[in-house]
Amino acid sequence: MGCLAIDPGAEGRRLMRLFSWLLSLVRLLFYTGLLALGIMLAAGCLMVFHISQDLPKLPSPLSRIIETPQSLIYAADGQVLIALGEKTSVSLDMVSADFLNAIVATEDHRFFEHHGVNKLRTFKALYITLFKPGRIQGASTITQQLAKNLFFSFEKTWQRKFKEMLVAFQIEQANTKEQILEAYINQIHFGAGAQGIEKAARMYFDKSAQDLTLAEAALLAGLPKAPTQYNPFRYYDKALARRRVVLNRMAAAGFITADEAAKTDAIRPELHDGRKDARTGSYFLDALIQELVKIYGEDVVYHGGIKVYSTMDSKLQADARTAVAEGMARLDELMGLDNGVTEKPQAALVAIDTASGAVKAMVGGRDYYTSEFNRAVNSKRQAGSGFKPFLYYAAFRNRKLHPATVFQDRPVAIPIKGAPDWYPQNFEKTFRGPMILKQALIQSVNTIAAQVVADVGPAAVVDVARICGVKSPLEPVYSVALGTSGVSVMDMAAGFSTLASLGIYHDPFLFWRVEDARGRVLFEHIVKDRRVLDAATAFQVVDMMEGVVDAGSGQGVRRLGFKRPAAGKTGTTDNYNDAWFTGFTPSLCVSVWTGYDKKKKLGDKNRRGITGGRGAVPIWTDFMIQAMKGEPERDFLIPPDIRYEIVEKTTGCLAGSRQNQNMVDGTDAPPPVPDPSGTIRVALKKGQDPCRGY
Repeated sequence: MGCLAIDPGAEGRRLMRLFSWLLSLVRLLFYTGLLALGIMLAAGCLMVFHISQDLPKLPSPLSRIIETPQSLIYAADGQVLIALGEKTSVSLDMVSADFLNAIVATEDHRFFEHHGVNKLRTFKALYITLFKPGRIQGASTITQQLAKNLFFSFEKTWQRKFKEMLVAFQIEQANTKEQILEAYINQIHFGAGAQGIEKAARMYFDKSAQDLTLAEAALLAGLPKAPTQYNPFRYYDKALARRRVVLNRMAAAGFITADEAAKTDAIRPELHDGRKDARTGSYFLDALIQELVKIYGEDVVYHGGIKVYSTMDSKLQADARTAVAEGMARLDELMGLDNGVTEKPQAALVAIDTASGAVKAMVGGRDYYTSEFNRAVNSKRQAGSGFKPFLYYAAFRNRKLHPATVFQDRPVAIPIKGAPDWYPQNFEKTFRGPMILKQALIQSVNTIAAQVVADVGPAAVVDVARICGVKSPLEPVYSVALGTSGVSVMDMAAGFSTLASLGIYHDPFLFWRVEDARGRVLFEHIVKDRRVLDAATAFQVVDMMEGVVDAGSGQGVRRLGFKRPAAGKTGTTDNYNDAWFTGFTPSLCVSVWTGYDKKKKLGDKNRRGITGGRGAVPIWTDFMIQAMKGEPERDFLIPPDIRYEIVEKTTGCLAGSRQNQNMVDGTDAPPPVPDPSGTIRVALKKGQDPCRGY
């Protein structure tokens, strides 16, 4: 019987060819995949080899890993102001077991299980880094955190993280877990100048690390995550909230029971109160370190061995502290406050170099060790009439007004849409009739300022303040012209510095240069001039502010002995809650504020309110007399399109002119001999004519 041949047919042959083609494709992909995998493995090996050539050398013994130099901050003259990151090393047997358990549970609960890298956390971090652009996610174990001390670059890049992993593997291979943990706890930054667990225990609790209780140990273990944010000296409740997280992690890891965690959470450990050496002692340094931490992070600032060259002038800083201390003593006496009074007024001072924006001196309160709150940068207070120079620049820029334009000092009602009319009042509760705008600023007339802001609009005033350097939030309401929005002392110094330089803005800054531990420059400030105001218009405002110092509310400057060319403006808020004076020479701009932290009237023994002229001007003058010693005297530069005219204060007409006589009585009699007490010099630009009412 013969075999039966089966013809698959055309459809079957097509299926067989398709199957054969798919089989060939699978084989091709298999061998191609092997080739690609081989190439990837080779590339990976080459990358690891290349990167490993640049890895830092491990110290021996490992404890030397914390021997990076201290970070140093220098004054402008090269004097070392402070060294950060002082370390005191202790062995593990000299540290509380509660702290060791707490730090492991908090920072790396698998520390005794892994070989330097937590694989799960690493894969999660890798995913975020690769698929969420702009974010570099950390997954550092204790060993990796320790490895960071060997690197002199602090950029958060995947290459850097990869190098840390390789070094972590090396550390784990060459050292025991106990050696790694010992090196780690001696290099952690705990805030308040404390580097390492022994220094932290002494700093916060005035005891050795060996004697820490569970409540104390858990509190300290929570600080390294954000030492400034959780600093118990300043934020005790935040530190306790962070400690609760630590205790819960200790319970989850089996180091303590849930009942022990709950009982310990109820304990409020007592902090060491004799800790003056824990702080910088300087409002300037606090502000500088805060800025550095914001840019580089606490690891770099406190144990990166960086060098920071600040803008602080040591002499000017000492002069500023003295001026504030002596000024506040005088103010206490003026107010009848003896040493038994617990609540006393505060003060703040900022001095800025007008040519660069460098902050030369800063005082944030009357006594740093009584209150570390920096009122120079962190407090927002109403500036009162001290804000009017921004108003007058806006008026001269936006309208056909100038210093000799006449306004009427009279009762006014400013309509406000959707609200009651605004009835601004003069400080003296009186009205003087017609006067030119320069005289209105010198005498700080509120009703005229209100008419001007009604004309130019509050948004124009806010705009001028903004471009001059005022960064605090400002409300675009009519009363902004009278300083009703809260601003910082730094804001006022920066804003008036722009006027002093006739419209050149420099962003205030606290340090010139930052170098890493090897001397490589990480940052260098380059002074850039940015013109934001018209020079001639700015000069007109400055000339008006010179009048404030020579004959107005700031003339105490002259009475107290400062004779150099100077301009400025006082400010006094409603109910005498704030007293300001911000003034400048061509080279240095200084703002001074005095007042209570909690708004309260500044009043003398006779219950008279204390103005900026009485409270702030004396401090400003004392400082400037000392600060300008040895400096050549300079006048404000006069722009080429400025001319001076002598005009009548009430009419704005040229002194003794027939036009002025006609405005007075309408006759054609010969012009009168001008009364020197009724005339004033004004700065006018080309095309601006005096004797023009409004």
